Amino acid sequence: MKRSSKKYKRIVIKIGSSLFYSGRKLELSRFFEIVSQLSELIKAEGKEVIVVSSGAIALGMESMKLAARPKQLPLLQAAAAIGQNELMDNYRGQFKKFGINCAQVLLTWDDFDSRQRYLNARNTLLALLRLGRVPVVNENDTISTDEIKFGDNDRLSALVAKLVEADLLVMLSDVDGLLDKEGRVIRIVDEIGAEIKSLACPTKNRTCVGGMITKIEAAKIAVDSGIPCVIANGYKERIVASAVIAPQDNGTLFVSKKGLSAKEHWIAFGTKPKGKIVVDDGAKAALINKNKSLLAVGIIDVKGEFDAREIISILDKNGEEFARGISSFSSSAIAGNTGKKFAREVVHRNDLVMLQA
Repeated sequence: MKRSSKKYKRIVIKIGSSLFYSGRKLELSRFFEIVSQLSELIKAEGKEVIVVSSGAIALGMESMKLAARPKQLPLLQAAAAIGQNELMDNYRGQFKKFGINCAQVLLTWDDFDSRQRYLNARNTLLALLRLGRVPVVNENDTISTDEIKFGDNDRLSALVAKLVEADLLVMLSDVDGLLDKEGRVIRIVDEIGAEIKSLACPTKNRTCVGGMITKIEAAKIAVDSGIPCVIANGYKERIVASAVIAPQDNGTLFVSKKGLSAKEHWIAFGTKPKGKIVVDDGAKAALINKNKSLLAVGIIDVKGEFDAREIISILDKNGEEFARGISSFSSSAIAGNTGKKFAREVVHRNDLVMLQA
């Protein structure tokens, strides 16, 4: 294997279920091929690898002989519980063929929302790497509800990359990367804006919940954390090594930017917003272009219930989220004063993060 010219020491690799689960059965040959590439990165290249893997629900569906993804939460959680055991059995068995041990790590939003649990998760993952184990991370679907679900493992992989301060995030899927309107792969993306997001479309795969839009959103989390991200086709021969050696030639490379501070990253991505505030065009322009705080006079509407000092989404009149911040007031206090002058900023500039330029 040619050694990478980039110093990508710690790599998070997200594996979509579509790579090893086609139709209604596990493709063991594909599973073996992916694990063998990961093992070569570890053994030959001395890389630290964290795997974020989908597949538990798909394997649970197979075991339960279900033709479609369950809609009832208890049945979905049961499929996850059954399938997670199958998933880890396969990872454990395949990695052992290369003399490597792995470990299961299940996470929910609460593990990122709580500072103490965040640190505990980080310390566990770093300890596993020091011990030479491969952490296999998945969402804890057996207990997750709508309030604490990531919704897809693309976002989870980006948050894990930030958690362990990875050097590179590789998202393997069944597509060659992000395609332009003519169907050609875009090799390098310097800025993730509305034009890039417009190229994405949701998945139609019956076992998956993600799609290109979730991968782009995950890539933004990564690059805003200072971590480059590549979306590549996991079906291509030796794609894992190729994506690490030359990301821009083997998929779509999203170039990292100056990373957000720990506080900014937590506001933007580390927890689910508790409510929403809709602002007028003037307020949006002031926030984006003039580095201002959010005032009550620019607020049109308040959605949801939240307390003071909780994270909220800030939306424009079209319902597009463009910022997040820590509200200085509760939703009830703001709702009664929208469009008026208020004693203090609703969201102070120091507690505000822009999600788009």
